Amino acid sequence: MQRKNERFVERLPLVLRRPWHAYLLATVFCLIAFAIRTVAEIAMPVGYPFVSFFPAVILTSFLFGVRPGIYAGVLCGLISWYFFIPPRMAFDLHPGVLLALVFYGTVVAVDIALINLLQKANFKLAVERERSRALAENRELLFRELQHRVSNNLQVVAAILSLQRRHVDHDVARRALDDASARLALVGRISRALYNPSGEGQNVRSFLTTLTADVLEASGRDDIVLTVDAPDGLTLEPDIAVSMALIVTEAVNNAIEHGLPHRGGSIHVGLDISDGTITLDITDDGKGLPANFDPGFGQSLGLRISNALAGQLNGRFSLMPAAKGGATARLDLPVRA
Repeated sequence: MQRKNERFVERLPLVLRRPWHAYLLATVFCLIAFAIRTVAEIAMPVGYPFVSFFPAVILTSFLFGVRPGIYAGVLCGLISWYFFIPPRMAFDLHPGVLLALVFYGTVVAVDIALINLLQKANFKLAVERERSRALAENRELLFRELQHRVSNNLQVVAAILSLQRRHVDHDVARRALDDASARLALVGRISRALYNPSGEGQNVRSFLTTLTADVLEASGRDDIVLTVDAPDGLTLEPDIAVSMALIVTEAVNNAIEHGLPHRGGSIHVGLDISDGTITLDITDDGKGLPANFDPGFGQSLGLRISNALAGQLNGRFSLMPAAKGGATARLDLPVRA
């Protein structure tokens, strides 16, 4: 309702199909003001000849502009002078009448001038608002196009790496190209999904739920139950969400590939905030960490990438045995993230 009122005010003064319609309506307003002043004659004290005519002039100026407003001011002044300023039924001019007419004319002129200035300012504001809206739409369109192109370029690079894999005979090199291709494709998908021109953060629960479901589906495993637990209303900035997505993806893939390689099980992704720290745990009930596991992550590229990404976020990544068997990958971040 308020927005409709704003749009109506922005259209003022009204531009009628025929200009004389504005003067006709101004005459109607003046006659209504005259009727109200006549009816109120019994209850009103002596004087106040213009009291009902000011609203007619203001309303006319507000709706139809300066010229109809001036016309209404002159017409109302003449009606007041003739019918309500003694001696009545005459256009008698003496110092008292002259002072009353000067007062009336001054008030009417000030009212019309103020209304005109306000409407001009409101018109400029409406023009600027429309210009800002158009710029915002263009900005959003260009931003989405940029994100689309960046995402597509990442997908193309991932596809090139995947094609290049066919010409590599070494198993380790092929595996490295597969991993790089998958990570690039993931970054492309995340960039397209997360970034938006308004700069709004990403809801953590929906983000983690969608991400882990995609990872599980990509693995082709239907014997693993994956659950996500995160507080409501928590959001992450896009840059942090991308890094977190890569870490979570790596941890879930590790749980599927190394923790649950030959049997079904469960993976739980939980996020908690306490003591100024955000703690993200990815826990599986698989076979756990090997006896010779290197806490420094040894030669595991994925774990070293996770550790590096955590460092970029001023956080810490660790991999440890779970309390009830299996393994837990943990990411600790400051709350400001």
